[in-house]
Amino acid sequence: MSQQEQRTVVVARDVPARRVPAGTPVTIPKNSFVNLRQALGGTFTVTWNGNMLRIDGTDADAIGMEPLSLSFDPPEADGSVRKDDIQRTLDTIYDPEIPVSILSLGLVYGYDIIRRDEQNVVQVRMTLTAPTCGMGPVLVSDVEYRLARVPNVDKVEVALLFDPPWSRDMISEEAQVELGIF
Repeated sequence: MSQQEQRTVVVARDVPARRVPAGTPVTIPKNSFVNLRQALGGTFTVTWNGNMLRIDGTDADAIGMEPLSLSFDPPEADGSVRKDDIQRTLDTIYDPEIPVSILSLGLVYGYDIIRRDEQNVVQVRMTLTAPTCGMGPVLVSDVEYRLARVPNVDKVEVALLFDPPWSRDMISEEAQVELGIF
């Protein structure tokens, strides 16, 4: 979607969104007018009531766009979470300003699936391309929102770490080629 393609759309259903840059959840009510500003990395940036908001790609149908479909095998009968589901879902989350997944950018240092208080908790350790990145809270909320859709995940906790600091060397070779920096 280019600048020329910006347009006003009517929201077809109540849709969850997150305030930019704070990442605070809000709900845009059905039949609201929003200005569609950007489509990048599987999310949509809109303005509504003077606020800039991000709508997840899995909710794109609410603004007349093709939704991102996250598909999973049937949930494990024992209630466990599959690491492959976490990995594949993390690979669908893109940096807000760079059209590459956070895994390919090397922003995810690791994750654990733990059992706490009868809940499956996914703990993600990640970083940002710069410690002062203003989109950090939005990116964290993107991770929380998408991983919460994985079967048997009850809670998501994200820890932002800046040691070791992120560098371009952490970008996968495929992403370097895609970005033209190889």
